Amino acid sequence: AATKFSQLHLEADKTYEAVLRLGQRTSTGDAEGDVLSDQPVQYTTAQLRQVQAQFTGEAMQVPPMHSALKKDGKALYAYARVGQEVAREPRRVTIHALELEPLPMQDGVHRLHLRVRCSKGTYIRTLGEDIGQALGCGAHLAGLRRLTAGHFKLEDAITVEAFEAMVLEQRDACLLPPDATIATLPMVTIDADSEFYLLRGQSVWKANLNMQGSFRVYNEQGVFLGLGEQAPDGKITPKRLL
Repeated sequence: AATKFSQLHLEADKTYEAVLRLGQRTSTGDAEGDVLSDQPVQYTTAQLRQVQAQFTGEAMQVPPMHSALKKDGKALYAYARVGQEVAREPRRVTIHALELEPLPMQDGVHRLHLRVRCSKGTYIRTLGEDIGQALGCGAHLAGLRRLTAGHFKLEDAITVEAFEAMVLEQRDACLLPPDATIATLPMVTIDADSEFYLLRGQSVWKANLNMQGSFRVYNEQGVFLGLGEQAPDGKITPKRLL
């Protein structure tokens, strides 16, 4: 049932951490691709901070060919795997915060640690390549991990293996309720009569309601009913019900 509301969560900001391997460009922008070029790495702390500031804020980003974004009904990576490159429209993204810190050299390889908080649709692979280009040495991603998606945090997650090992009661205890994906939206409680009509797709009245956009609707027992919106006549209109 929660999948009815998960689409709204896709709009949320994300936080990632990544390791950027400097001095080497690849065909995929990560360690799995063929090496396209090797260049010496030489930059100052001032240059690094300048690049960090340069890539913070709004920008137009061209999605990478090795991505799941679709063109004419087919994922871009499907074209890339047969050596075909197609035109992609740049998309506006926002880097809310960017941290770049040098890591100790490993086998003579220069690396950077990235921490990025960004809007939906941001490709960290592309950001890493752009940072490498700005530093004049090229780069590709050597590692990537998502830390947050909206209000969900990696430290609160459990592994698939741990979940599979649980008995049913343990699984029920750790699973979040259907309204977890929209927990940041405001909430409205309605009485039993309104609940009856709302669950049948009808608009209902609630006194002194003044809401903008979507909100969570609950009954008097605190049971989540679904999403609602306030119509021009002031009534609550069901938008998506559980």
